[in-house]
Amino acid sequence: MQSTKYAVLAMVWFNVLLAGWLSIHMLYDPEGWYYLVPGVTDTGFFNQHFIRDIGIIQGFVALAFALGTFLLDRRIELWAAATLWLIAHATFHLWEVAVGICSASVIVRDFPAVSLPALFGIAATVWAFSQRKTVARSATPASIRI
Repeated sequence: MQSTKYAVLAMVWFNVLLAGWLSIHMLYDPEGWYYLVPGVTDTGFFNQHFIRDIGIIQGFVALAFALGTFLLDRRIELWAAATLWLIAHATFHLWEVAVGICSASVIVRDFPAVSLPALFGIAATVWAFSQRKTVARSATPASIRI
């Protein structure tokens, strides 16, 4: 269905834009990012190196989702790899609540930027997997389509 495809692409591009913005901001202005994002200052002292490390990862996440939009024959691998990191990140945030490092209120606060991208990645990857036979029939080695 065309509407499902557009919903999936909207989720994917949410992830591209969010991860892309995070990457650029974390790499260009790590201290500004540290003080801008709610709750970050509660997780420890400012560490420019660590923030830039995560900014690099966010850049790869954005790139993987963006490339997967156009490279149909590599979509599942690209989206699954990016989604695995997003799941690990969201799970880590939930673990911090479970062991008492953070209060349960952070789940709601962090949801749009932590859990939602992981859920969108899961949905998009599952959808891409369900479309693999259609893609295999319609894709040629040089094909790049949405």
